[in-house]
Amino acid sequence: MSKVKITETVLRDSHQSLIATRMTTEEMLPILEELDKIGYYSLEAWGGATFDACLRFLNEDPWDRLRKIRDKVKNTKLQMLFRGQNILGYRHYPDDVVEYFVQKSIANGIDILRIFDALNDERNLRTAINATKKEGGHVQAAISYTTSPVHNNEYFAKYAKRLEDMGADSICIKDMAGLLKPYDAYELVKMLKKSVKLPIQLHTHYTSGLASMTVLKAVEAGVDVVDTAISPMALGTSQPPTEAIVATLSGTEYDTGIELSKLDVITKYFTPLREKYIASGLLDPKVLKVDVNALIYQVPGGMLSNLVSQLKQANKLDKLNEVLEEVPRVRADAGYPPLVTPSSQIVGTQAVLNIVGGERYKMVTKEFKGLIRGEYGKVPSPVDPGFAKKILGDAEIITYRPADKIEPELDKLRSEIAQYIEQDEDVLSYALFEQVALKFFEKRKNMKYGLDPKADAANGIHVV
Repeated sequence: MSKVKITETVLRDSHQSLIATRMTTEEMLPILEELDKIGYYSLEAWGGATFDACLRFLNEDPWDRLRKIRDKVKNTKLQMLFRGQNILGYRHYPDDVVEYFVQKSIANGIDILRIFDALNDERNLRTAINATKKEGGHVQAAISYTTSPVHNNEYFAKYAKRLEDMGADSICIKDMAGLLKPYDAYELVKMLKKSVKLPIQLHTHYTSGLASMTVLKAVEAGVDVVDTAISPMALGTSQPPTEAIVATLSGTEYDTGIELSKLDVITKYFTPLREKYIASGLLDPKVLKVDVNALIYQVPGGMLSNLVSQLKQANKLDKLNEVLEEVPRVRADAGYPPLVTPSSQIVGTQAVLNIVGGERYKMVTKEFKGLIRGEYGKVPSPVDPGFAKKILGDAEIITYRPADKIEPELDKLRSEIAQYIEQDEDVLSYALFEQVALKFFEKRKNMKYGLDPKADAANGIHVV
């Protein structure tokens, strides 16, 4: 048995899960060279919600963040999370945008793209996989793990085989809601190892309290790489702690080769940052508790906070349990989509409307209609024709790959923001988050010409 490798998530998913992706590039830079010395397989440093958060909340250029990280990390692979045809946004983008985004991600420093589709519809991965191969990147194709009457180990093994045939270099079991139980993980890894000849990586969350045990059983079954987070940014809705997994495997046939004394430097760096996040309210103790309901309702942490927020706005927070019970029913009606962005938001919002509206499907969102119609791809289980008719009326059901009907956009987008373009990548920021990107470009322009009121105020200049 070879050594188990570790992917550290502190630069991406751990702070996305715990503090809504608010760690700044400035907070990352001082520790990057030390992270690079540890001997990690990879650092998950980009993608997911980091791109949106940089532009929307941190007034940072996400491309600049990637370049700065790459500049300090010379020896360790950098990894990103990529939502297939959704890239890092919330809709399907045309193939030319997907291809250009992949090209620029790799050119700016990404080595491994973890590419997934919320519905496990491999048609939505084809363009991103082909583009990554063309650019010489590593394709880690991910299985969105879930449980339902149609999802079982045979289903996932067949899907993994199709991903291997499409050109994947490795397979990731992406357990976004912490649903994968330890003995189930053992059986799943064993079956995947029989089905494909590729390395298998496990990504899970601590939400339901199972993650460390799940990692251990996956390791015993032969998993090659596991995702962990340094302890100050671990547990709760994040990943299991790096130090605990390294210590557990130390001296065994699965030894990671990572030294705890070296990890201590990383732990000491992030401990005061964690205290700062708690003091500022960014790190809510609620996200650190074990939530066994995740196993019952399959609601990931981010989706739960969305539901709470929607119910608060409607002044119906007392209906939370009813909504949680409605989520699995809506999911069944919709063909059992895994609950991950964007399907988690679509199913969750519809469940809220069904309960708050007092009648199921009296009001139906445009996105839910799109899910039933096939606008996001093929759902895992056929939707009942009578239910589809009720939701869609006479609208046509889409059976082709949704992006087949989306016209190329790059040239049009470039002309729309010609006055703002300072780097090739700006067109991609705009493609994904139009209004948010425009606000960022405007601020960047103002700062360049000394017109930033905050900066001027700090320098003692009053701008009217």
